[in-house]
Amino acid sequence: MLKKIVALTPLFGALAFPLIVPITISKFGVNYGILSALIICSLWFIAMLRTSEMPH
Repeated sequence: MLKKIVALTPLFGALAFPLIVPITISKFGVNYGILSALIICSLWFIAMLRTSEMPH
């Protein structure tokens, strides 16, 4: 199960960011778009760190 999460974390972030941020900007404005970009990047970075695998 963990290997699937590790494999999908980069894919999820790479797809979610360009989809969510422009939609947020068009519906709510630039300020909320920047805020959503900051939140998504932070959560994605934390998820990447938590699921990273180091070589043994």
